[in-house]
Amino acid sequence: MTISQAKPAAAASPSDAPSGRAQFSSRFGFLMAAAGAAVGLGNVWSFPSMAANNGGGAFLLVYVVMAFILAYPALMAELTLGRYAQSGIINAMGRVGGRGLPRRLGQGVGGLALLAACLGQAFYAIVTGWLIGYALLPLSRLLGLERATAWLAEGSFWRDWSLTLAAMVITAAVVLAGVNQGIERWTKRLMPLLLVMMLGLIAVMLSFPGAGEGVKTYLVPDLSRIDGQLLLDAMGQAFFSLSIGVGAMVVYGSYLSREANLPRVGAQVMLIDMGVAFVAGLLIIPAMFVAHGLGVEVFNEAGELQSSATLLFMVMPAMFEAMGAPGLGLELVFFVLLAIAALTSMFPVLEVPVSTLEETGLIRRRPATWLMALVTFVIASLILAYFEPLFDWAITLTISYSMPLVGGLVCLYVGWLLSRHAKLQELRQGAPEIERTLFWKLWPWYIRLVCPLLILVVMVRSLA
Repeated sequence: MTISQAKPAAAASPSDAPSGRAQFSSRFGFLMAAAGAAVGLGNVWSFPSMAANNGGGAFLLVYVVMAFILAYPALMAELTLGRYAQSGIINAMGRVGGRGLPRRLGQGVGGLALLAACLGQAFYAIVTGWLIGYALLPLSRLLGLERATAWLAEGSFWRDWSLTLAAMVITAAVVLAGVNQGIERWTKRLMPLLLVMMLGLIAVMLSFPGAGEGVKTYLVPDLSRIDGQLLLDAMGQAFFSLSIGVGAMVVYGSYLSREANLPRVGAQVMLIDMGVAFVAGLLIIPAMFVAHGLGVEVFNEAGELQSSATLLFMVMPAMFEAMGAPGLGLELVFFVLLAIAALTSMFPVLEVPVSTLEETGLIRRRPATWLMALVTFVIASLILAYFEPLFDWAITLTISYSMPLVGGLVCLYVGWLLSRHAKLQELRQGAPEIERTLFWKLWPWYIRLVCPLLILVVMVRSLA
């Protein structure tokens, strides 16, 4: 079954949703696809950088707490909304809103999520293109391709433009194949490969001098480092890493079987996300100390990272180069790993606008996929052409403003406008005993009040 069989859901009851809508063929396939949506540069790049700048173990401890008290309830709101409505976020929010102004506002929130997905996909495609380039660079050196090596090593508009195009073509090709043959098929292969590669690199990295100090910094929390800034950073990281607020988890929830236990699979997605973040920190933070021991400038005079970009695109290659011949192979594996992480996050973000267009019934999946890939690529090209003013602006607007705003509004809509009975009936389908659990006693009121307030704190912090 493919996504192209999906039809727009217009009725008010979930039972009226189209029976032909695509579904993941297995729980493992869903978990790998949802983990692929959540696991990306936010885990492999942003999380280790934030941990290094916020006390290592102290940040890790607070991040775990924030994932449970903020990220999981919001994730459950999006998954429940998607499976209930059997549609993407625009139609889903409209259905929950009912009629009149609440319906139009809900559709507007869905439209904001769609815009955030397109803008986020644009800057993500640029970074993914860089990672593809850095993965090809050591390979071209090994093969003695001097012209290709020189082209990949230079920082030019046309190099970045070409690599961004490659990232978008790969993403569109996977999304075009649909849920089962595209997203599920490839994430089931790429996510386990990602974890295996990371664990192998950790084993190698821990054999170098200085790695032990990095492990100690990462795993032993210094509670004196916990302050307001660390709390806010950890909360924002937990929110961002699960891709909440761009409609991806709403779409994935709509493709999830009604026999699935939503609270359980939601917890599994969160734990996989947290696990990959933990493993990434266990790789990259010791690697920073190894690089520092090899003479690479990693920290400034205050003991903080030079920058996240320096960490990934300058520090790591410099460290691999200092290792000699073995470092060339490790560099190839490292950047292939990051490219995989980035690509698995791009698949669901492109799926959001594609499924939205398809639900209108006016355009089929193939043209919808290439149309939205083209739109995203045009936005990415514009960002590359005016890189200095637009790149950081796109990241800030998407992560600091749009994602928290949409995530908070989804919690409010599911909490207040989707009736308690409707939520209970949806959750009962895969978990008949849900009414007797602690989850059901806490979650409905929690997403009404606590989650929106916490998300508001994140937004206030971003405005400060």
